[in-house]
Amino acid sequence: MPFSLVDIVFGISCVFFFQTKIIQIGLWALPPRLFFEFHHESWLCPAAIVFFTMQKATITAIGAHVPERIADNKYFESIIETNDEWIRSRTGIQERRIAREDEFTSDLCVGAARDLAATYHKDLEDVDFILVATVSPDQPMPSVACQIQYKLGLKHAGALDLAAACAGFAYGLVVAQGLIAAGTHKKILVFGAETLSKITDYEDRTSCVLFGDGAGVVLVEPGEGDGFMGCVTGAEGSGGQDLYLTSQNTTINGETVIANNKIHQNGRRVFKWAVTTMPVYIRDIAKRSGWSLDQVDWLVPHSANMRILEAISDNLDFPLDKFLESIVWFGNTSSATIPLALHQGVKAGKLKKGDKVILMGFGGGLAYAGLALRWAF
Repeated sequence: MPFSLVDIVFGISCVFFFQTKIIQIGLWALPPRLFFEFHHESWLCPAAIVFFTMQKATITAIGAHVPERIADNKYFESIIETNDEWIRSRTGIQERRIAREDEFTSDLCVGAARDLAATYHKDLEDVDFILVATVSPDQPMPSVACQIQYKLGLKHAGALDLAAACAGFAYGLVVAQGLIAAGTHKKILVFGAETLSKITDYEDRTSCVLFGDGAGVVLVEPGEGDGFMGCVTGAEGSGGQDLYLTSQNTTINGETVIANNKIHQNGRRVFKWAVTTMPVYIRDIAKRSGWSLDQVDWLVPHSANMRILEAISDNLDFPLDKFLESIVWFGNTSSATIPLALHQGVKAGKLKKGDKVILMGFGGGLAYAGLALRWAF
């Protein structure tokens, strides 16, 4: 029997109402004939049940930790041919943090998690998953996530590292959203953390002034309201040789590369790629979320370089003073730039409950990921 207009309108209303309110319902909530069809069309039943029980994810707490040692621009004047004015004019960086020889990415993550727990009075014992975005792990295995699990005594947590470079933290949030939506996990720590000083070539004048060390973490849990909204993920692997780190293979995409376990990049190519393509994806995220750009309170791109942020601002016609960044005082910390920028925004009283925020990560791979969210606290 064909559906009536009343059936269809009622069914659509149920979809939007219950998705918005995040109320778990069964098929009993459907009008009689829709229920009958769902009941008898077995291929529809699983999809309907999953859709109506899907949870929204939200960030409920944030923490950060950086090494004590500060390397200002004058430090680099003593090791390479450069000066403070040259570095500031080309990068916007004034300082960056450098880890001790015996201080590693997992140590910074533990410090960030403890900062989060202390600041927001969160009990982490029941954390059930740990995601760590990093390209500078303590070692290839065990993972940084496993080291955190042990050091914090999180006995019931799964543990996984993500290697998506400067897009890694945004990828981590997308994965966390999936785990929450599936209902398999309820309390997830998502870290962005690096000790890039250990893999920086300090003889490369063009890149060594960029990188710093640090860690940021957020707690992701089921929540009410909008939570995480539109997202994009993707890659342009054809540009892999433009930003890389390798100790094994000496070719990428047929091009010879330096396999010395140090970061290498073609700055001009990466700059051009970032400033021409990231605005496209940022607009797409806003559209997927039902927002116009002028409704966005804060834009948080990867803090690669202040000149890149300025170019993105110009391309989008979006005010630079509505960007949150971490480049000036922490340098380019790859996976950690976005959580550090969010943490700085909270500390400065800029980021407030209900704010509409777009995050956009981009970097080595070349990979990118971004998402929109409502700030929950």
